[in-house]
Amino acid sequence: MLRISKIFFYNMILTLFLAHSLNSQTIIDRYLTAKEIVERVESNLRGKNNYGIYTMIVRTPNWERTLSLEAWDDRIKNRAFVKINSPPKDKDTLFLKIGSNLWMFLPQLEKIIKIPPSMMLQPWMGSDFNNDDLVKESSLIQDYTHRIVGKEKVGHQEVFQIELLPKPEAPVVWGKILYWVTPEEFIPYREQYFDEKGRLVKELKFSELKLVGERKIPTLYEMVPLGKTGHHTLLIIKKIRFNQKFDEDLFSMKNLRRGR
Repeated sequence: MLRISKIFFYNMILTLFLAHSLNSQTIIDRYLTAKEIVERVESNLRGKNNYGIYTMIVRTPNWERTLSLEAWDDRIKNRAFVKINSPPKDKDTLFLKIGSNLWMFLPQLEKIIKIPPSMMLQPWMGSDFNNDDLVKESSLIQDYTHRIVGKEKVGHQEVFQIELLPKPEAPVVWGKILYWVTPEEFIPYREQYFDEKGRLVKELKFSELKLVGERKIPTLYEMVPLGKTGHHTLLIIKKIRFNQKFDEDLFSMKNLRRGR
C-alpha cells in the first residue's frame, strides 16, 4: 500500500512538473483558435483605439518621397481619421473613415471626395500601401475565415502561418491573406496579399520591435509590391498612445469640412 502511494505521489509530481514545463506555444496550440490568435495580434497592435504620429517614405528606382502624418484609429467603433502634415503641397489633406465609408478632404480645392469601394486598391498618397491598408476598410477578424496552415522557425522563435480566406459576401479586396505571427507575444512577422486568382501581389514586413507601455509592437512596416523592382514603402511609428479618450466630434463630416 505504501509503495502504491509513493508511486502515485511521484507520478503526481512528474505530471505537475511537465505541466509547468509546457511552453506557451503548447498552450496556444490547445486552447486558442487561429481567429483568436489574429484577434490578439490586432488588439496588441491597435488596442481599443490609438493615436499615432508616423513618417512614410516612398521609394522607387527614380525618386523618393517622405510624408509625415497623424492618425486616430478607433478599432472598436470601426472609425479612423488621418491628417497629412507634410510635405507642404499635401499638408492638411484629411481622410475620414466610418464603417465601410471613406472620404478625403483636399485643402487646395476645399472639397470633400467620397472614395468608393472600387478604389480601395488604389495607391494611398502615391505609396505602395493602398486605401484599404491605411484605413482598414476590411476587417481581418469579421470578413475572413482563419486557419493555421503551418509553423516555421524565425531565429529562436516559432512562428505560426495563418491563412485568411474571405467570407462569401464580405466586402474585401483580397482573395487570400497569409499572416505570420509569433504566438507567444502576438506580434506579426509578415503578411502576404493574394488577388482573386491566387497571385501574390505584395508583402508587408514588420520589424524594429519596441516596448510601448506594457506591449511590444513593431514600429517599422515595409510594404513591398511584387513585380516592381526597387519599389517599397516604409511606415515608421514615431509615437503612439493606446486606449485614448477621443472627442466624438473627431470622426465627423463637420470635422472633415473644417479641415481640423
